[in-house]
Amino acid sequence: MCGRYIMAKAIGDLVAEAEAEADANLELRQSWNVAPTTDVPVVLERIIDGQLHRQVHVARWGLVPGWAKELSVGVRAFNARSETASSKPTFRSAVKKRRAAVPVQGYYEWKKEGSKKRPFFVHREDGKLIFFAGLYEWWKDKAGSWILSTSIMTMDSPSSEEPGVLGELAGLHDRLPIPLDRDMMARWLDPEQEDGEGLIEQIRSEAFDVASTWTMHEVDPAVGNVRNDGPELIEPHRSLF
Repeated sequence: MCGRYIMAKAIGDLVAEAEAEADANLELRQSWNVAPTTDVPVVLERIIDGQLHRQVHVARWGLVPGWAKELSVGVRAFNARSETASSKPTFRSAVKKRRAAVPVQGYYEWKKEGSKKRPFFVHREDGKLIFFAGLYEWWKDKAGSWILSTSIMTMDSPSSEEPGVLGELAGLHDRLPIPLDRDMMARWLDPEQEDGEGLIEQIRSEAFDVASTWTMHEVDPAVGNVRNDGPELIEPHRSLF
């Protein structure tokens, strides 16, 4: 699963790495401890006047399908299992027509050891953004306002027998947020591609190659409290256990 991550880059840096455009008034809140239900940047593509535009928007993390009666439906939909998303009522429409990329600087995962949990920070070795495969939806509240929401796709983690960081990820958690390389992101975002199930198979088949460029280190347990938010959270930490 992916339930906490970091997104603290300036909008200009995000736009450049995503090769996207953004509204001049768009504001992003820096956070080293992003949690579900908060607002996060997403990258999506739309056809406007016959031209394809890649854009950065801000969405609520936790997908709310258009048919939902309450916003709270999204609380548990911050991740979408790739194996079942195309058949689940919450996600199946978005799989076909509303696919996004969720940019992160890295994410946190907790390794279970008996009754203890040790947090680790997973990120690219070169410090660049990771783009996770995501979904998005628009939902209209009772006041008539439209809310954009998103979810991050996940899959089974690599085998523990895989070399390098892939084997380490296997020991960290049994689920992996699905990363996209540049070419795969273009295919995933393309609104004219309606074979969502086929695209899911493609991103799953390439995910481990992308993740093999990651690294990870243990961080302070303070990250477990969402009220803690600052760059010190990603500093290496040596566990006493």
